[in-house]
Amino acid sequence: MNKTLSTLIAGIFIGALLATSGFALFLRAQKSGGGVASQTVLKLGHGLDTAHPVHQSLVFMKERLEELSSGSVTIDIYPSAVLGAEVQSIEQLQNGSLAMTCQSVAALENFIPSMAAFSLPYVFRDSEHYWQVLNGEIGHELMEKGEAKYLRGLCYYDAGSRNFYTKDKPIRTPDDLTGMKIRVMNSATAIDMVKALGGSPTPIAWGELYSALAQGTVDGAENNVPSFYSNKHYEVCKHFSLDGHTRIPDMLLMSSKVWKQLSPQVQGWVQQVAQESSDYQRELWNQKTKLAMEQAAAEGVHIYEVDTALFQAKVQPMLNAVEHPDVRILLQQISQVN
Repeated sequence: MNKTLSTLIAGIFIGALLATSGFALFLRAQKSGGGVASQTVLKLGHGLDTAHPVHQSLVFMKERLEELSSGSVTIDIYPSAVLGAEVQSIEQLQNGSLAMTCQSVAALENFIPSMAAFSLPYVFRDSEHYWQVLNGEIGHELMEKGEAKYLRGLCYYDAGSRNFYTKDKPIRTPDDLTGMKIRVMNSATAIDMVKALGGSPTPIAWGELYSALAQGTVDGAENNVPSFYSNKHYEVCKHFSLDGHTRIPDMLLMSSKVWKQLSPQVQGWVQQVAQESSDYQRELWNQKTKLAMEQAAAEGVHIYEVDTALFQAKVQPMLNAVEHPDVRILLQQISQVN
């Protein structure tokens, strides 16, 4: 009889878990002091693999949240886009079926128009200026802009700077790009940037880029150092120029609908561990970038420091031609941060 009752109770708990696993926030039964207590569970989905610094930082955040809450609050993390691609994840936040996600701010342009400023070249003078903006009043206000769309920003994660790399000829000045076929994302801004610099932009899917480089379909591409190394593009491209034309951060987002269901204490815990995870991720990213650069150099890649002012001058007309008022205002505000 006791065995039957235990089986019945276990079945009820499993059924409850399965029934609630489709929700952004649910209660999970767990053993506590010989009894059974409930644990608040937040569901988080993202598109990166488990080796990525962002995923590792989200695991760190989960562990810190469990520490602060004495195990009463946790996060279930679903990597590698198992819950949907970037736009799907954002839409799930809006309808409250997903609690949290981490996405590039470039994916937020259709929801928060001013985010388009990040895709423009040379918006930031350097890494220090970039983080002064993100950790200051401007960055905080940007995270609040999504509230009208049920999107609450919690913190930023570093995604590095994008730089040109090529097969046969180094890029030391914009003139070196003349006539070169450069792979870009399927983005109007990225295409216009390469055109402004004198190159021939060629949109190609990221997964097809290695073969396109090897076969000579394109002469080069652009991305951050860790992506260049981890995707083995160093096997084909032996020239990497540190021009740092764009810096597009990732943002940790939470559904405003889910946020409002949390107590003030839990909200405080979540905000605290989010910021801690941002600091942790920056350290991981810096380490990964340094290691990737050293490994690429060991594989025979030549790394060049360049005069970014020459590149900035070429793309300035792009910035001058921005029409959206929200983007123009943001660009002006960013330029005034010292």
